[in-house]
Amino acid sequence: MKRRDVLRWAGSASVAGGAAAAAGGAFASSAASAAASAAAPAQGPMPAPPATAAVTLPDRASFHYPADVCYLDAGTMHPISRGAQAALDAYVSYRTVGQGRPPSMGFDDDEVRGKFARLINAQPSEIAYVQSTTAGENLILQALGLPERGAHVVVDTLHFFGSLPTYGELARQGVDVTWLRPRDGRIPIEDIERAVRKGTRLVALSQVSTINGFEHDLRRVCEIAHAKGALVYADIVHAAGCVPVDVRATGVDFASCASYKWLMGDFGLGFLYVRKDRQALLRPRQLGYYALSAFAMHSLPFDPPEPPARGKAAPPVDYARRDDAQGLFGIGTYAHTGLALLNHSLDYLHRVGVAAIQSHALTLTARLKEELPRRGYALFTPPESRSPLVTCVLQDARKKLSAPLNEARVRITLSANRFRVSVSVFNTLDDIDQLLAALPRL
Repeated sequence: MKRRDVLRWAGSASVAGGAAAAAGGAFASSAASAAASAAAPAQGPMPAPPATAAVTLPDRASFHYPADVCYLDAGTMHPISRGAQAALDAYVSYRTVGQGRPPSMGFDDDEVRGKFARLINAQPSEIAYVQSTTAGENLILQALGLPERGAHVVVDTLHFFGSLPTYGELARQGVDVTWLRPRDGRIPIEDIERAVRKGTRLVALSQVSTINGFEHDLRRVCEIAHAKGALVYADIVHAAGCVPVDVRATGVDFASCASYKWLMGDFGLGFLYVRKDRQALLRPRQLGYYALSAFAMHSLPFDPPEPPARGKAAPPVDYARRDDAQGLFGIGTYAHTGLALLNHSLDYLHRVGVAAIQSHALTLTARLKEELPRRGYALFTPPESRSPLVTCVLQDARKKLSAPLNEARVRITLSANRFRVSVSVFNTLDDIDQLLAALPRL
């Protein structure tokens, strides 16, 4: 359901948005008919985006790439493209309610959801909007009834570092948490096999680690977990849009991501994937009107009458929940500015193709993996990694590298004891050489 549907059914729809629906009929007729228009999209193949000109990589022209900055930090925050900015400007013009404004927002939230679903080989009915990756992860934990004393959860420390306190808190509240630590920058699959046991509730991981770009064999992890009755949650924020994600092929149960990284959107809007045959297992703790498929009030003048024999203690409203992921986790309004950006950016990703994006990135990361050790830097990223991230460990990295990189106007991720380079569609081998020239030899 969309906001305008509830407003229309509640008698609060804006006249500018179309003629108000006439009140009448009981819930079974009026709300049921309205539910048909608000129902989740039907299952079936996602339509291809409209045909447009092909994009050749590297693609600097589509971005406001400054001539005097070498930006190798897309994994922290991806630049917004020129096309996405134009889409955002059009939406802002619509919102100003000024003369000459466009007649509509320029996007449809169900359409944007469908574009993301196609990117990860899901169905729109398996996708809900969430505020962020972490918000999606926490919604899944709560809907699984966690924390529950004695429940067993497996998580590794190459998972998003911001999620580790979440599992620490579960442990404090009685959950049995098994922590897997990396070996040579990897979480070995045999360690997961040993950790998952009969009765394990959940395995939580990042498909691609934000720490060093290590990528789990997600399909094999799911096979191991499912064989013991466990479910799998994957953080895909460093996968969706830059490495192939196929939720159908891997069998992952839940996945979440924000949009400000490789989806080329912005903060405050992300996606939560909930496999269709797992949705009945979840018990969400909240209900908002964005989760509804039907709605009818019985308390205001001219509302349809309440059904007979309803007790006075019953709520003066009838409603039904959507039978999809949005029905489980839709709460209230989400960032329309983010939708405007994503409506364009997801089309761009489909047009370029994730396989082409990954192939371009591998050309750049291969040079980094070859040259950084020659300059004395210790790779923390496994050589076989096919993500766009390359990390080195270096004690006092921020103290040692901030000055030379700032002087060379090179942007990467600098942490206390490591640094990370992340490449995208606009980067070139010249960018890599500029970084290498700026890094002091050890």
